[in-house]
Amino acid sequence: MTQALILEMTDIRKSFGAIAVLKQVGFTLRKGEVHALMGGNGAGKSTLMKILTGVYRRDGGQVVIDGQPVDLPDATAAERAGVAMIFQEFSLVPTLTVAQNIFLKREPRFAGTPFINGAEMVRRSRAILDELGVDIDPNALVSSLSVGYMQIVEIAKALSKKARILVMDEPTSSLSEAETSALFELVGRLRAAGISIVYISHRMAEILTLCNRVTVMRDGETVMTENCADLSVARIVEAMLGAGNTATFTWKDRAVPETARPVVQVRNLRLAKRIDDVSFDIREGEIVGLAGLMGSGRTEIAETLFGRRKAVSGEVIFDGAPVTSQADAIARGMALVPEDRRKFGLVLDHSVGANIILPNLDRFTRRLFVQDTAAAQVVHRTIRDLSIKTDGPDKLSRLLSGGNQQKIVIGKWLVRAPRLLILDEPTIGVDIGAKSEIVDTVRAMADKGTAVLVISSELEELMAISDRILVLHGGRIAQSLNRRDVATEEELHHAIQGHSHSAPKRGAA
Repeated sequence: MTQALILEMTDIRKSFGAIAVLKQVGFTLRKGEVHALMGGNGAGKSTLMKILTGVYRRDGGQVVIDGQPVDLPDATAAERAGVAMIFQEFSLVPTLTVAQNIFLKREPRFAGTPFINGAEMVRRSRAILDELGVDIDPNALVSSLSVGYMQIVEIAKALSKKARILVMDEPTSSLSEAETSALFELVGRLRAAGISIVYISHRMAEILTLCNRVTVMRDGETVMTENCADLSVARIVEAMLGAGNTATFTWKDRAVPETARPVVQVRNLRLAKRIDDVSFDIREGEIVGLAGLMGSGRTEIAETLFGRRKAVSGEVIFDGAPVTSQADAIARGMALVPEDRRKFGLVLDHSVGANIILPNLDRFTRRLFVQDTAAAQVVHRTIRDLSIKTDGPDKLSRLLSGGNQQKIVIGKWLVRAPRLLILDEPTIGVDIGAKSEIVDTVRAMADKGTAVLVISSELEELMAISDRILVLHGGRIAQSLNRRDVATEEELHHAIQGHSHSAPKRGAA
């Protein structure tokens, strides 16, 4: 039996000036459903959700909640209608307690007085958290919580406002594997309780695992709404990019010559935690994927290669000599695109141009002065070559989408033409269009001789881009798999779990 609709958005239109951002978009949400909303940058999904949450007013169309047409002129009206959004950037106050955050600006008062009833606020908060099935102390400071628990507090805050429709924007982008699993369980409980969820994510496997239906938007229009059970990753990608634009996600046998010399050699690497004895090489022009469970030590290996972290024992040989420090690694042609681009890869309040030039100042400085003309030429070329969508080089980096921010981080290193490029979760929180462009860029660099190490939790990404995949398990490289011998993501997942992978014999049926 089909569930009743809690939300119907019909023929929604929105323009900014002469630009039509939404063109008669339709979207429905059933009671107790998790419905994925997907699309690349500029597809219109954020604008659609801002109309639902009262941030923007629609130019045309109708919004119906529980069978009744509603007007949502502002966030307060959306809240009254039972709609709440959990943003990527949390709206919590870290110096306040969990209970104080849940009821911020809505604190219960002692009858007939302006005084806050702290005990009642804690009691109500504990009741909501118990309903969610989580053990969080309402008196704990938010600053003491993990990212996963902060997200649960955001959900509890929304439910305290009697929200029946939750919009979750990239909810797992900053979570560990354990936190992601806990979130999935919580979403399941919310669904069972009749809460309806609009789930925005770029992670294909996550969508197909968790959601009931998926709607794909492209160029301001709805192009597909289907049951997840009837879909494949390839079908979703085609809907997002358009037919004929999915070649990037098809693996290409690049046949790196066996005679290509190693650019980096890791020997018997041991770190204080997780990494016991790791050895591997990466050759010129080779793209090596590093697969492993979350928390297995992949990032620690990347940071040790880059000179950011000291090994307990073992060595990293780069172009024939040991790496002594991060500055040494950079000077000799190594580059790292970190997992958290906003914290470690960008100066968010600096411009696009400043971020591109920052690690390359030595190349554009003469007698303590930056050669503006030469620097500007490089900035404009980088923006053009990587298709960074920005109003210009002076736009602040924090105002760009995640995909365009990631292109800046990659672009600033491309200026240096690195010998070794290390990419740690390069497409996390990045839409499918930007992901495609990043994959193309990495392949082009490898074709020119750059050695590449890619760390990713998205197995389809590793399968699409890697020439060889190293499987990290139990603090060691458990397997080194030629991509030709790994037929499916299931085989790679099996290897990551610690099971041996048997390559098929050549010519075998």
